[in-house]
Amino acid sequence: MEFFRIKKDIPFMRHAVLLNAISITAFVLAVFFLVTRGLNLSVEFTGGTVIEVAYEQPADLAAIRQVIAGLGYAEVPVQNFGTSRDVLMRLPLVEGQTSGQQSEIVLAALRAHDPSVELRRTEFVGPQVGRELAEDGLMALAFVILGIMVYLAFRFEWKYAVAAIVANLHDVIIVLGFFAFFQWEFSLAVLAAVLAVLGYSVNESVVIFDRIRETFRRQRKMSTREVIDHAITRTMSRTAITHGSTEVMVVSMLLFGGPTLFYFALALTIGILFGIYSSIFVASAMAMWLGVRREDLIKPTKKVEDPDDPNAGAAV
Repeated sequence: MEFFRIKKDIPFMRHAVLLNAISITAFVLAVFFLVTRGLNLSVEFTGGTVIEVAYEQPADLAAIRQVIAGLGYAEVPVQNFGTSRDVLMRLPLVEGQTSGQQSEIVLAALRAHDPSVELRRTEFVGPQVGRELAEDGLMALAFVILGIMVYLAFRFEWKYAVAAIVANLHDVIIVLGFFAFFQWEFSLAVLAAVLAVLGYSVNESVVIFDRIRETFRRQRKMSTREVIDHAITRTMSRTAITHGSTEVMVVSMLLFGGPTLFYFALALTIGILFGIYSSIFVASAMAMWLGVRREDLIKPTKKVEDPDDPNAGAAV
């Protein structure tokens, strides 16, 4: 299905150097913010106290957040757990306070606002657990990257695998750079969004690479630059349909999903937008600069010679 068809190829690769210079600048800035400011890790990574409370009526999450903020906790995750009457909170570690003291102070403040609140459970997440989660998350990220490289190397050629991984790392680092610069909370949900961005970005790269291979087969007189421009132009309608429908869903979560889904949807929004950009200008340009050729994707067929043919093996 196509919403539109562009008859004349758009010269994307003509501007590849300029746009990749911008990408390198954005990448370096993202790394700089990650090194100097770091990520604002959530309780899952740093450790803290998990408190579950119950109300007789559906809980007013906005009012509960105001009560928690009045105790000096900024941007504490407050969400429904199970039913609309059950509420789960994750509090960061406070120097000089135990987990039990934290829960008592919070429960007293909540009861001053609504005496019907009941404490269901209190759990302490230690820093060691947080370190293990961080290490497991990095390991998951490494395995995803390795799997993508192996898949692309087998399906296409090693030059495409390198180009796609450079583009995917570009997307991931820039998403993390946004979170480091604005000090948005980085939670397990955001980590899941980053992994989803990796898969989403490589899917777009594979679609373009497939069209490049198809164009190499059909248009034998085109140069490599012209083949890439033609392939990207022919996928523009598909890109608009796929990414447009995806962004509608993600932006809906961003605007109406509440604080629980906000940073998850925000990471996806940034990642998808940069994923479109990197698949066109980073991955395709990188493959072109690595010297991808028609012979890399289309292996020459061996002609089987007839042993009874007297002219077999003769020089032409």
